[in-house]
Amino acid sequence: MARYIKIFDTTLRDGEQSPGASMTLAQKVEMAEALESLGVDIIEAGFPVSSKVQFEAVQEISSLLKKATVVGLARCVRKDIDAAYESLKKAAHPMLHVFIATSPLHRQYKLKKEKPEILASIAEHLDYARTLFDKIEFSPEDASRTEHDYLMEVIDTAIEHGATTINIPDTVGFAMPLEFGELIRKIVERTPAIKEGKVTLSVHCHNDLGLALANSLAAVEAGANQVEVTLNGIGERAGNCALEELVMGMEVRRDIYDVDTHIRKEYLYPTGKLLQNLTGLLFQRNKPVFGDNVFMHESGIHQHGVLAHRETYEIMNPKTIGRTTESLVMGRHSGKHALKEKLEHYNIKLTDDQFQKVFDRFAEIADKKKEVYDEDLFSIVSTVLGASIDGYRLLYFHVYTGNSLIPTATIKVQEKEKETVVSSTGDGPVDAVFNAIDICCGITSTLDEYIIQAVGSGKDAQGQVKLMLKIEDELYAGKASSTDIIEASALAYLNAVNRYVLKNITNGHTAAV
Repeated sequence: MARYIKIFDTTLRDGEQSPGASMTLAQKVEMAEALESLGVDIIEAGFPVSSKVQFEAVQEISSLLKKATVVGLARCVRKDIDAAYESLKKAAHPMLHVFIATSPLHRQYKLKKEKPEILASIAEHLDYARTLFDKIEFSPEDASRTEHDYLMEVIDTAIEHGATTINIPDTVGFAMPLEFGELIRKIVERTPAIKEGKVTLSVHCHNDLGLALANSLAAVEAGANQVEVTLNGIGERAGNCALEELVMGMEVRRDIYDVDTHIRKEYLYPTGKLLQNLTGLLFQRNKPVFGDNVFMHESGIHQHGVLAHRETYEIMNPKTIGRTTESLVMGRHSGKHALKEKLEHYNIKLTDDQFQKVFDRFAEIADKKKEVYDEDLFSIVSTVLGASIDGYRLLYFHVYTGNSLIPTATIKVQEKEKETVVSSTGDGPVDAVFNAIDICCGITSTLDEYIIQAVGSGKDAQGQVKLMLKIEDELYAGKASSTDIIEASALAYLNAVNRYVLKNITNGHTAAV
C-alpha cells in the first residue's frame, strides 16, 4: 500500500517573503481557497504577531477554510503564540508552528544563547502552547547546520513537551541530498515517536544551491511523511521546494517513491498561473513543469519522435496538470454563466462583488478586441483582486510624443480623497509617465526591470507589463495589462508603488525557517 505524504504549503508565509511578492488580503484569501481546492493538507497563512495585516490575513483565511489545516507561525515567544491563538480562534482545523534557531552560528550571533537555554525555551514555550493548541509543529531553524547530537536532543525535548510534528528545515539551502537523506533516516531510526507514526516528520528545503527538490525527495525516500513547499517555488532568496515539482516528481517516478498525496493535479497549472498573475513573478520559460518550453520541441528529431509517440520526449502529459493549448473563451456576446464556468474550471473562486468586477472588466476588454483568451482571464482576475491595495489610483493620462519633439505626459492620480495632476517629460512616453508618477507619489525610484509581453494572440492582444521598482533599497514588483501598453505600463508602475505602500503599512517581522 502506498505511503501517504502530507503537503504543507507555505506560499502565503514564506512565499510572500519573495522580493516584490506581497499580496493584498483579497489576493491572499483567493490563493488560500485555490490551495484548499488544489488539495493541500496544511496551509501556513502567515506570521500573526508580525503586523496587523498579517494577523487579519490569518484570521480571515482560517475562518473561511473548512478542509485544510490552517497554520500560524510563532517564535518561541509567548506573545507570538498568543497572537497565533487569537488569529486562529475561528479555524476549523488550527495548528501552531513554533520555531527557534539551533545552529552554532545562530546561537552565537543571533540568539546569543547557550544550548541549555535554547532547550529550556523550547520546553517552556511548548508547554504553554499545548494549553492552547492540539496540533503543534516545531522547527529547529537551520537544522541542517546544527550538530547532530544536539539536534537529536532538541527533537526529543520538543516531542516530550507536546510537539505533534517535527519539521527539519534546510533554512539556507546548505544541505546535499545524500547527507540530508541520511539525517532524516537517522532521525526516524532513533526517535520512537516518529518511527511509530505518533509524531509527523516534516522537511522544509530552500533552493539556494538549486537542491530544494532533490533534498525534499531524498527526505521522502528516507522516511519523512510531510514536505513543506510553495507554489511556483517562490520564497526567501532563491525560493523553496516547488509544490508542482515535488508532486509531479513523485508521480512520474512512482516506481521509486510509491507515495500518494491529496493534490488534484489537474489544478496545478491553473493555480500556478493564478499565483503568477497575483504576484507578478513570471515563470522562467524553462521552469520545470510550468515553463513555456516544457512541452515545446524545436529539434526535428524530437518533433518526429513526439509526433510518432508522445512519450519519446515527454515524461508528463500536459493535460495531467491542467495545461492545455490556449483556448478561446468568448466574446462580447458571452454571458455571466459561461464566464463563471470557465473560472470554476480554473479553480478560481470569487465573491459576488469580485465576480461582477471581473465580468465588467471582461466586457470592457471584449469590446476592444474580438477574442478573449484564457490568459486574458487570469490577467483580469489579478487586476481586480490587486485593486484593493490601499494607495494610488490612476484617473487618466495623456501623452504627447514623436521623433521630433520631447515626450511629455500628464497624469491625474487619486490617493483617498486627494487628487493630483502632474506633467513631466522623459526619454519616451513611458519614461515620461513614470517620471510624472514619481512626482505625484513623492518617491524616488529606480526601474530595475521592465518586460512587455502579449497576453493571448493577435494584433489586438492585451499587452502585459511586468516591472520591478527599487524604492529605498527594496524591490517591488508591479504588473498590469491593457490593450494600450502605455496604460499597462502606468498601471504596473502604480501597482509596484502600492506594494511599497502596503509594505510600509505591514512593516512587520519576517521569519526564516
